[in-house]
This record gives sequence, C-alpha cells and structure tokens, in this order.
Amino acid sequence: MSSSENPLPREPFAWPRSESNAGRLLDGVKLLDLSRVLAGPYCAMVLADLGADVIKVEGPGGDETRRWGPPFHQGTAAYYYGTNRNKWDVVLDLTDAEDQRFLAVLIREADVVIHNYTEAIARKLGVDGDAVAAINPDAVHLTLSGFGPEDPDRRGYDLIAQALSGMMAITGEPDRPGAKVGVPISDLAAGVFGALGVVSALYARQRKKTGTRLDVSLYDSTLAFLANQSMNWLISGEDTPRMGSEHPNITPYGAYTTADGAIVLGVGTDAQFGGLCAALGAPALGADERFRTNVARVAHRDELRAELERLLAAKPSGAWAPLLDELGVPNAMVRSVGEALGAAETRSVMTIAHPELGEIPQVMGPIRVDGAYQEPYLPPPMHGEHTAEIKSTR
Repeated sequence: MSSSENPLPREPFAWPRSESNAGRLLDGVKLLDLSRVLAGPYCAMVLADLGADVIKVEGPGGDETRRWGPPFHQGTAAYYYGTNRNKWDVVLDLTDAEDQRFLAVLIREADVVIHNYTEAIARKLGVDGDAVAAINPDAVHLTLSGFGPEDPDRRGYDLIAQALSGMMAITGEPDRPGAKVGVPISDLAAGVFGALGVVSALYARQRKKTGTRLDVSLYDSTLAFLANQSMNWLISGEDTPRMGSEHPNITPYGAYTTADGAIVLGVGTDAQFGGLCAALGAPALGADERFRTNVARVAHRDELRAELERLLAAKPSGAWAPLLDELGVPNAMVRSVGEALGAAETRSVMTIAHPELGEIPQVMGPIRVDGAYQEPYLPPPMHGEHTAEIKSTR
C-alpha cells in the first residue's frame, strides 16, 4: 500500500495521550504497536513506561497471550497483563480495505512503528519497511524477528532461540539435559535491545531529519546475552559445561549446602574469600596455596566445595547469613517468586485500577527517573477497548 495508490484522508487525527505522560522522557512520542506475544509488546511497554503514547493494534482474534493460561484474571491470562500496560487498544482486521486505510492513517501520524510479523506477512499487510516509509518517511520502523533480515520468513520462538544460541547448553545441572532459562530471555532481550534501538533512532532523527529502519532478532539478542560465556569460547575454543548455579570464571560463586538447606555465596575477590574463611572459623583455608587466588580456586573448585560444605554443615543457613554480612561476604538464601515480590528490597510492585477488570498488579520497569519509578497510568486494555474512541477522532 502506498499513499499515492490510496490517498489518505487529510482531516486531523487526534492521537490519544495521557496527561500522566507530561514531562516523561518520551513525552509526545507516538508509537504504533503492531506486535503480539512478547518481544514486541514488551518493547512497546518499556517505551510506554518512559512516556511514549502507544496504540496497540490487535486482530479480531486478539493477542495470543490473552489465552496463555492459567492463571487468568477476569477471563484474560496473567501473561498478557505483564506486557501491555500503558497502551490504548484498537482492533483492526488488516485484511479489510477500510481497516487498512485506517491503519495507514495511524502510520502517517506515528513516530515509531513496531511489528514482529514475518517479512511475507508484513508485506501482505502493508507494514514492512518500504510500505511504512512510503506513507511516513520520518517514522522509526522496528522489525522484531526470529533470525534477522537474512532469513525474514523463518518464524522465531523463545525456546528455539535459546536452544540454537547455546543458552540452553550452559543452563542447568551437569548431569541433566540443557534447560531453558526460567523466563523467556530471548524475547525479553530482543524487547530491551529493540527499545534501545528506538530511542537511539529518535535521537538521531533530530540530526538527520528522517526515520530509521531497525532490525532486532531473538537469535542475535540471545547471543549478545551470552556475554562472558561467548568470550570464554572465543578466547579458548572450549565449551563451558553446565555448572548449575556455579560460575565458570569465579569460585566460590554458587549454592552451597548448609545444615538445613543451602546458601548462595558470591565471592568475587580474594579479600572476600578471606572474609568467608574468617566467618567459617577457618583462616588457614585462605592461606592454602590451592585456594589463595581465584585462579587457584577455579583449578581446585571441587576440593574447595568439599571443604566449604564440610564447614557450612555446622550451622543452618539463617545463622551463617549475619556472620557473612558482617564480614562483607555477598550471600543470599534462594527465595521463591512470591517471597521476592514481597521482600523489603522490592519497591517496584504497583497496582493500577481498570474500571471493569478491577485492580491489576504490575512489576514496573527498573529505570528510575530523578529517583522515582515510572508509575503506571493506563491498565492493560481489554480487547478493542478503545477502538470506537480512537476511530471517532478521524
């Protein structure tokens, strides 16, 4: 679809906005979210938290995550509520000519367009880079895909990206098959990198006065998150085996058995190791040549673990924690998700009220602006909640 083939109505269109966005970092940015499931909606939500005014477009069947449960709240899966706050919701059938014309109006007005369709479907629906640029050359256009523009029609799924990228091979216990990370890390990584790309392109637009086409794939994003693990292979040519909670480059750094369970130790320096030995009442352990430096400790990690667990077995985890804290040794007990969300350190859990759905809890983004979390201003919308309102502004 192009504006020359199908002229757009030129009457004013009022993009919805919330007064709560006034003064936020992305105040005034109009974002069209054509994505669904996780990477795209998460990316759009991160930008919405920072002040972008987001219109979420859903098809007649709705975002798939609305049905990904249990658990459910008022008939919608909890999964959906976690990635769609601070958005207005419009239902469009993009196979319908009139809805396609309205989509073109939205594209014309948008500063940012995000989608995660395959290239073939994006072209069919008129939301690929060429189609968007023909309508609005100033728009930042972000395509989130499984494997990037070299393989644009290969569908991407978080589990597949984790498996192919090596992430699963390094996650889990040594005597078990590789495991996926407990959250959809490939989707989330792509969403965060996508948001970073968008804000960078918006900044660059002030200088170059035109839009930018961005491509972020789940596969590339997961590779980027391999961090020290990928560098270990690039330098040594050796794969790191699965090590459970242990660290391939540092030890002791993992979970260690105590009298009543386990405690996590995060010893990153030789000085901290000295503090650990003092807390355990075993200063001679720090002077042992096998353990005196991190390089030596890594070479003798199994012997060190045996010594530490022999000493730690004398007391329960809760008794060790204050001794370790006093000597500056990083430590923790493993919390459940519920325990973490209710913990004293957790300050980013908030609720927002929906007139029909009631109170909806949210874990807000970690970016504090001038010391404050960016509080939610719109609850995750019902399917098509704002369709009539937004269409009536044409």
